[in-house]
Amino acid sequence: MPSQTIGVFVMSYGTPENMKQVEEYYTHIRHGNPPSAEQLQELKDRYEAIGGLFPLRRNTNAQVEALQDKLDQLQGAEGVQFRCYQGLKHAHPLIEEGVQQMARDGIKEAVGIVLAPHYSIMSVGSYIKRAQAEADKAGIAMRCVKDYHLHPLLIEAWAERVQDTLAQFAPDVQNRVRIIFTAHSLPEKIKEMNDPYVEQLLETSRAIMAHTGLANQWQFAWQSAGQTPVPWLGPDILDVLRQLRQDENVEHVMICPIGFVSDHLEILYDIDIEAQNVARELGIELKRPPSLNTDPRYIEVLADKVLRAYQGESQP
Repeated sequence: MPSQTIGVFVMSYGTPENMKQVEEYYTHIRHGNPPSAEQLQELKDRYEAIGGLFPLRRNTNAQVEALQDKLDQLQGAEGVQFRCYQGLKHAHPLIEEGVQQMARDGIKEAVGIVLAPHYSIMSVGSYIKRAQAEADKAGIAMRCVKDYHLHPLLIEAWAERVQDTLAQFAPDVQNRVRIIFTAHSLPEKIKEMNDPYVEQLLETSRAIMAHTGLANQWQFAWQSAGQTPVPWLGPDILDVLRQLRQDENVEHVMICPIGFVSDHLEILYDIDIEAQNVARELGIELKRPPSLNTDPRYIEVLADKVLRAYQGESQP
């Protein structure tokens, strides 16, 4: 392999590829503790509810392929060749396996990036820690992108989605649509760790609303909290929907899951089925903007951050 080949190590959460892999996947999430029969069946039922599909794997592959294509377009200008690899948190190829594959291919220098715009030591930070440790063992010099939550193209892509989705409501109610930005909840203890996750999500929300120029009321809620004894960040989106209907008689809501970059279970089930069912029971009209998936602007965000990291720009 030419010495100028730079590895681009794309990290994501990971998902099973079929129902037979669900138990292994769930056990890995639970740090090696197998789920109970009831827990396992509940997760399988959720996958069945979205059609027995595992879209995160497909969407992650598509994003990585699109990023490779974008970097191929830029390699002439940079004088180097970029080669994308994957590493997943809870499925194969695991983060360590992906780094090992880079080493086998002779990669000596790499840039790591996570398919998540917002940094938390418990999310993106854990990906980077694992990748960096394995890269150090393999003799790979790796720089990692920490976040990109205010990248102008990311904000532009989301702002357009908000405006397009608002236009789907009847004209006479559009100014009354409550916009709720959401992200995956994390254990509340991150508040004691000077963790930037909460503030970064609020910064993204404010930037999107500023870009749209809309005067709609907006707020933030959490979703998809884990079922553990420790408290998680709230309020939960389902509780927020109930509160809005009861206390403010809100009848029109848009949920914008800005913490996610592609369609997967937390979008297609937690919002499109679970939250939609609650909204329907409450008499709320609920709509959701489409996910970023392979929006060219999102892919350009990733490529831009990779190039900046490769060129040595300090990461915030």
